[in-house]
Amino acid sequence: MVRKKRIMLIVPMLHQGGFERVCVETARLLEPYYDIYIVIFDSRDIAYDIRGLNVTDLHMGVKESLAGKSVNILKRSRAVRKLKHKLEIDIAYSFGPSANIVNVFSGREAKIWVGIRSYMDMENERKIRLFSKRADKVLCCSRRIEEEIAGKYHCSKAVTLYNPLDADRLKERAGEEEPVLPWADREHIIVSMGREDDVKGFWHLLKAFALVRTECRDAKLMIIGEGDFDEYKTLAWQLHVEDWVYFAGLKRNPFPYLSVSSLYVLTSYHEGFPNALIEAMALGIPVIATDCLTGPREILCGEGEDYGVLLENMSPEKNMDADVITEEEKRLAKEIRRMFEDERYRAGYCEAAVRRAHDFSDKYYVERLRSWIAMSLT
Repeated sequence: MVRKKRIMLIVPMLHQGGFERVCVETARLLEPYYDIYIVIFDSRDIAYDIRGLNVTDLHMGVKESLAGKSVNILKRSRAVRKLKHKLEIDIAYSFGPSANIVNVFSGREAKIWVGIRSYMDMENERKIRLFSKRADKVLCCSRRIEEEIAGKYHCSKAVTLYNPLDADRLKERAGEEEPVLPWADREHIIVSMGREDDVKGFWHLLKAFALVRTECRDAKLMIIGEGDFDEYKTLAWQLHVEDWVYFAGLKRNPFPYLSVSSLYVLTSYHEGFPNALIEAMALGIPVIATDCLTGPREILCGEGEDYGVLLENMSPEKNMDADVITEEEKRLAKEIRRMFEDERYRAGYCEAAVRRAHDFSDKYYVERLRSWIAMSLT
């Protein structure tokens, strides 16, 4: 009997985040075809269902000092090298910069695949140059990243692999529970998802929402994601919209909350491939997004059709002064109001969102991965 090929997926942690989710979904999708082993550095705050998966925790969490980080890389790399040898791994696929470093330093006994999951990863040129040289394949979450790596680093091993989406399962999960909201009225709920991080540009969203409230008195805003959001709560109070903004926190199943929303808004000035944008579209929610360096344009702009509203990228300069409202925030507010006021306009984007979401199916994701695995191991 021919043994299955063995694939190792390396990820620092499995707390809520884009590439963490993709890692778990990749394991589930590839399980029928290969023996899958997930390696994590720290098992704290696991946010995803890993029941039935083969997960090894190295118990080597983050070190704060520069010396500690360097020692950690060496220890993690030695541990992963031993596991690759012990498990007779054929391909090791890593997610994110710290996992990629460990993967390329843990020996070439297995094929090395590194995943570039965000355009922010591109800022460290030394790492990208290292990955381009040492890896057997560089998997990029957007075409823009692939093209830049291929051109700037003369890397012929870069390919684009969009994140997987199981729209049917997503809809099932959306109906698994009743969302608990602070408002009885569920009309005109704007939603955005993301951890508390300046890169998400949530101050832009709050200020635009305050403008929307001046004309649309039943508008509400919900932000789903990890963090205490204390400074944003203060900004909401200063903008006099605190009763209409709900910081929902981390949700292991955010889809019931997404499903009751009327509009999804993304205000990030950096993304890799924004999973939540596609997830909202799969639920038939119209979207407005900033044209940050990677992700939204590839998702929302097709040949002859727009699948959502794409606005100019917003300033990365954080401004928590409630008295300062920029022109870009005014433009965002205007687009939000149009979605609420023009039903035909909104309905068109609802339909377009669902059509576009189908283009990112998990079936396509698996087909591409399996073809690359077969080519790598022949």
